[in-house]
Amino acid sequence: MTLCRVIRPEEMPVVLGWAAAEGWNPGVEDANAFLAADPGGVFVAEEDGAPVAAISVVNHSTDFAFLGLYLCLPEYRGRGIGLALWTYALAHAGSRTVGLDGVPAQQKNYRSSGFEPAGQTVRWQGVPRGLPTPPDLPLALPQDLDGMVALENAASGWAKPKFLNAWFQQCQTRATFVDGTSGIVTVRLCQVGVKIGPLVAQNSDQARRLIAQAVVWAKAHAAEQIVLDVPQSATGMTEICRQIGLEPGFETARMYRGPESPEAPKGFYAVASLELG
Repeated sequence: MTLCRVIRPEEMPVVLGWAAAEGWNPGVEDANAFLAADPGGVFVAEEDGAPVAAISVVNHSTDFAFLGLYLCLPEYRGRGIGLALWTYALAHAGSRTVGLDGVPAQQKNYRSSGFEPAGQTVRWQGVPRGLPTPPDLPLALPQDLDGMVALENAASGWAKPKFLNAWFQQCQTRATFVDGTSGIVTVRLCQVGVKIGPLVAQNSDQARRLIAQAVVWAKAHAAEQIVLDVPQSATGMTEICRQIGLEPGFETARMYRGPESPEAPKGFYAVASLELG
């Protein structure tokens, strides 16, 4: 018998291990920030006392939620377990608009559940070249938090304060740097290389400075390859990724179900996490 329930904190690393096995390359310390965003928003399906599938439906605000981490162990697929967990977890969002980033193979299924595409996100990755001299930008301080959250919210089009307040906390494997009050970048160690995001900049020069600072941190942690998830609407950031020698990888569709769809990010922006937005 399958039981759908809220995840236990000690099970979160197990689910992120499944994500790594699927090639999602999660950060090595993502678990705490994911749970801080909405402690009741990550779910598992359990059989014989052990989780066999997972999903997150994180309520970021009173009107917006985000769906991710939709996983099922291969040997349990085709039995309706994933669909049962999907239905159970979506109820957590209530009447909120729900967003997700869907891989091409699943977009038809998501549309059948009422999700409509609202743009594409492209993963850019590689070893960058042609960046400016590292600018020695400062690490974000606790007093910077409110401004950073507001800056990212304005760039992404929707608010996710609990997630970002946790995400912007400095730790051994994740760091956030600021460029005055108008630019931010978070870089974190992943299973392979580092991921950069969110990145918010006001112009091309600032975006390059922020990437250069993230690369300095990455090299200090013995990582060469960088990854940025960039909405296609953010054409300025896309052009920078091309110019510094990154290669486009897989694409996802940003999809929404509900009464509102935030305006797509523009200019110089990279996503924090495809799992939480």
